[in-house]
Amino acid sequence: MEGVESILESLGLTLSAAAAPGGNYASYVRWGDLLFLAGVISARDGEVISGTVGVDKSIEEGYDAAQCCALSELATIKHALGSLDQVERIVSVNGYVNSVPGFAESPKVINGASDLFIKIYAERGLHARAAIGVSGLPRNALVEIQMVVGVKRETE
Repeated sequence: MEGVESILESLGLTLSAAAAPGGNYASYVRWGDLLFLAGVISARDGEVISGTVGVDKSIEEGYDAAQCCALSELATIKHALGSLDQVERIVSVNGYVNSVPGFAESPKVINGASDLFIKIYAERGLHARAAIGVSGLPRNALVEIQMVVGVKRETE
C-alpha cells in the first residue's frame, strides 16, 4: 500500500508543524488504541483563516479551511505516532463552522476535511461526524475540527 504521506504529496498537499496548544490542555491524548485530538482552527502558513460563512466567506472557502484543519490534525497525528501510516481508522470528526444564524450548509463545509481523509485513507477514512454552525470560534477562525483516531495495535 502506498504511504499516506506519498498520497498527500501526489495531491500537492504538505503538512505543517503540529499546532501547539493555545491553553491549558494537550494537543492530543492517547488512551489505549485511541488518539483523541484537540480542536484545531483553520490556518495556512501560520495565518488564521478567519471570517464568517454567509457574511464574508463562501461555502467553498469554508471547504478549503476545513481541509487546512484536516492537514493540521494530520500533522498532530504524525507528531504523536511518528507516522501517518499508524492510523487504523479515522473514528470521528467534529467540525464547527463560524457562520450566520440559521446556516444549514455546515456539512458541505466540513466535507473539506472528510473528503481528504477518505482520499488518503480510503475506507479507513470513513468516520462518524458532526458538522455544526456556530456564532464564533477562537481568533475568529472560519472552521475548527476535533477528531478521534484509532491507532494500529503494536504486534508483540
